[in-house]
Amino acid sequence: MRTGSSRARGYSYLAVLFLVALTAAGLAAIGQAWSMAAQRERERELLFRGGEIARAIVAYAAATPNPPQQYPHSLDDLLVDNRAPKPRHHLRRAYEDPFTGKADWELVPEPGQPGAFSAVRSRSEHALLREVGPDGLPARIARDLLFSPRTVANLQLPADPASAASAASGASR
Repeated sequence: MRTGSSRARGYSYLAVLFLVALTAAGLAAIGQAWSMAAQRERERELLFRGGEIARAIVAYAAATPNPPQQYPHSLDDLLVDNRAPKPRHHLRRAYEDPFTGKADWELVPEPGQPGAFSAVRSRSEHALLREVGPDGLPARIARDLLFSPRTVANLQLPADPASAASAASGASR
């Protein structure tokens, strides 16, 4: 003889399956959002670190004791510049590429100065969310972003709220 309890178990089983499917869909959406946020953060960090290296190249070239401007031969030259009696530090530390996790930037040679470089780029082939680099050229992968003294002015990084507030208060004086 059949009882109603087996029919109730069937509905409970369907309800549990439906709940599991909803939970899986929700977790997939959260995972996708987290992945996009992590990608955006890596790209932001790549812009910051590449921009810092480009600014250090500008400072190194400007600190050349005798004309014409000289460009560095390695990232170590930006960390400690021994061309003057007192060493200068144009770069705080050897920044790692956020996509490779290593300080293995591709050094773009400077024409006319053998062994010297005037720009850096990532070695990563990782696809980017952004479509345009700081130089205004299309960028599909991280390697497409070129950080050079010419593109330093085009880098638009989010300002630190504390520094923006202090700059505003200094301008109002």
